[in-house]
Amino acid sequence: MILKGKAWKFGDDINTDDIIPARYLNTIEPLELAAHCMEDVVPEFVKKVNKGDIIVAGKNFGCGSSREHAPIAIKAAGVSCVIARSFARIFYRNAFNMGLPIFESEEASNNINEGDVVEVNADSGIIINLTKDKQYNAKPVPPFMQELIMAGGLMEWVGRKLKVES
Repeated sequence: MILKGKAWKFGDDINTDDIIPARYLNTIEPLELAAHCMEDVVPEFVKKVNKGDIIVAGKNFGCGSSREHAPIAIKAAGVSCVIARSFARIFYRNAFNMGLPIFESEEASNNINEGDVVEVNADSGIIINLTKDKQYNAKPVPPFMQELIMAGGLMEWVGRKLKVES
């Protein structure tokens, strides 16, 4: 799977309330959550993000309270994946469960700038900054986690497994 888009750069410690403010957690409807994705950090984010764009962040992305709403909002906003120096443990798992590809790469996080066009090979973990003609490597994603992403998330993966077994 090849993901390609313009980079949106964020700093360290972007928490789940930054991703989707708690005042909108009265729904799990993806498009309603997407309408408020990152609005307290970049108010025009949802209006300017294009389908396939990529979030690039610093360390500890997704810290704060555990909420599946955060990866749902990012995915429904059209963001194809998130590259960060590191992810908060619970966000990491929630992202895979919701089918949002994420990649840990300190080198990519440090060297990709806002607006750079980036291509990610989800299978190999190779990240290419097409704007700067530079290549970075992400930490490998375990095969089971790749299956969750390819299925669209944990619920879809379980649904497919149950159909095969029945």
